[in-house]
Amino acid sequence: MAAGKRLAAKSGAWVVFEDEAGFSMTPPVARTWGRRGHAPVIRVRGRSRRRTSIAALCCYKPGEKSRLIHRPRTHLLLKGARRSFSWKDYRDLLVRAHIQLGGPIVVVWDNLNTHLAAGLKQYEAEHGRLTTVRLPPYAPDLNPIEAVWSLVRRAMANTAFDTPDDLDRILRRELRRIQLRPRLIDGCLTATGLALNPPTPP
Repeated sequence: MAAGKRLAAKSGAWVVFEDEAGFSMTPPVARTWGRRGHAPVIRVRGRSRRRTSIAALCCYKPGEKSRLIHRPRTHLLLKGARRSFSWKDYRDLLVRAHIQLGGPIVVVWDNLNTHLAAGLKQYEAEHGRLTTVRLPPYAPDLNPIEAVWSLVRRAMANTAFDTPDDLDRILRRELRRIQLRPRLIDGCLTATGLALNPPTPP
């Protein structure tokens, strides 16, 4: 992580943390109130064959408002169907980040095998404004995106979704709510114990 911070300071780059999460029609469950002696019950529709995955980036740069960039993907839970992002999906997310941030980026992500795909390595080699840094194994507490997922799931807790489209609509609404609150994105970084300091003048 220190290497990533030094790279960002040297190049004036954005430090971008990436992670992905999956959501289904079964809602997250949280503690709630109910009548004494009556357990609260949430009635949901039968299992859906559709699952929504979100890959997201928390983007930080001293002197700039923090940003959240995300890319959804819908999967059909059928035999032989892909149930996760491909390396091309991650490449397209990085392309979007370059366009929106308008500068070099240092991507910090885990050692997911798709992140190590030859296609992504080639894309990085061909684009000097992109540098990748690997998180240590089993260290989700160092990734502020984990706090984003916690906020989203907390807001969706105990919600009975009518249709898969209803699930997607609520996901977009909650992610948009976070996007409009840069201080909330800053808080996700603070929760990791990491800090980005502005580069020192020469």
